[in-house]
Amino acid sequence: MANAFDVVVIGAGPGGYVAAIRAAQNGLKTALVERDKKLGGTCLLRGCIPTKALLHSASLMDSLAKAGDFGVNVPGFALEMEKVIKRKERVVAKLTGGVAGLMKKYGVTVFKGHGRLAGKGRVTVDGETKETLEARHVIVATGSEVKNLPFATPDHKKILTSDSMLEVTAVPKSLVVLGAGAVGMEFASIFKSFGSAVTLVEMMPHLLPLEDEDVSKEIEKAYRRRKIEFLVGAKVQKVESTEAGVKVSVGVGEGVQVLEAEALLVAVGRKAVIEDVGLDTVGVKVERGLIPVDGLMRTNVENVWAIGDLVPTLALAHVASHEGIVAADAIAGKNPTPINYDRAPSATYTSPEVASVGLTEKKARERGHEIKVGTMPFAAIAKATIAGENEGFVKIIADKKYDEILGVHIIGAHATELIAEACAALELEATAEELATTIHAHPTLSEAVGEAAHGVLGHTINF
Repeated sequence: MANAFDVVVIGAGPGGYVAAIRAAQNGLKTALVERDKKLGGTCLLRGCIPTKALLHSASLMDSLAKAGDFGVNVPGFALEMEKVIKRKERVVAKLTGGVAGLMKKYGVTVFKGHGRLAGKGRVTVDGETKETLEARHVIVATGSEVKNLPFATPDHKKILTSDSMLEVTAVPKSLVVLGAGAVGMEFASIFKSFGSAVTLVEMMPHLLPLEDEDVSKEIEKAYRRRKIEFLVGAKVQKVESTEAGVKVSVGVGEGVQVLEAEALLVAVGRKAVIEDVGLDTVGVKVERGLIPVDGLMRTNVENVWAIGDLVPTLALAHVASHEGIVAADAIAGKNPTPINYDRAPSATYTSPEVASVGLTEKKARERGHEIKVGTMPFAAIAKATIAGENEGFVKIIADKKYDEILGVHIIGAHATELIAEACAALELEATAEELATTIHAHPTLSEAVGEAAHGVLGHTINF
């Protein structure tokens, strides 16, 4: 049958399209179903990639603002927001075209339309035409969508989501951001650089509440220096639309603070897309809005697999991609190693950047580890001084008895690149001594990683 496949993947995000590539590489006849006009999913179309394009423009604005400190005079530079948005669209178009090219390269058949499970071994595609695909295995990778608040319905003009924020062509003079996780923090950073007066509102006690507490405190200091306002331990009580924008009533302690701004960004998280996917037609279990899976990404139903934001793991693009590889290799009988999620990095592209892998200090203690900690500030690193990027530090947490590195936390310039060394160290179960004896090139920012490892051992060299 022309429409019979070994593997059908529903959803072409970073989990789904990677799973399709890997399945095809494993010699399996593979189909990929996507309802968006372009491939790439939320990450490429509405998430990681377009936001990083805006962040790069924001970084250039910041660099130009302080170029005079480096003896470079750049008079009269200005932001042209429409050009920023057009460049973002060009970046997205190039990369979505790249994904389409990969599908052709690996012989993956792409079906455009809404994919649904339709009983055992069957997937229907509702697009320009209706198709029924026969599948020995189905990988569900339908991703997630913006979570809204019942009292702050987006109109995409004054009350925006992370999706509609990417299309803003005029920078608001003032912006309130609900949620200080990675999404809210990145947009706050972008629009502060673009000239908005920004206020963040976070229900938890710190900004970036999932990061190590020392990192959260450091990003709070950095945002104060940037004059980004924030309220933590705060709960939104009411949102009203006004002629000039929005009025947000926020409960802080025993009192209520009213914030007024031209625009409000609701960035309070995402929810899995599991409605209208046909999970009930085969009996796939759903718990608390997510699909439970085992270490090989198998659901409770034989030959049905789930990956990415649908499952109760880290909702990160790179994690979804690796889950796709695990599922495709398991289908091919390769017996892959399940993912150790403690070794999956997180990255937040604020200014300064934040990245981490492994356990926070609090989590390490909760798991019963006796720990030792080493910290190296970038202010003591020559390359950071040369670049004028002295904010932040590298913090390494190691087990006291065995010296194994348990977690690495970085805040500072290029933290999202520097974390790769730490990821390799954790994957290889390296000790702090092994990392300290690894020679780091001078002068580089990466020296801070080696110095922090020396700090775990009780003797940083340059601090």
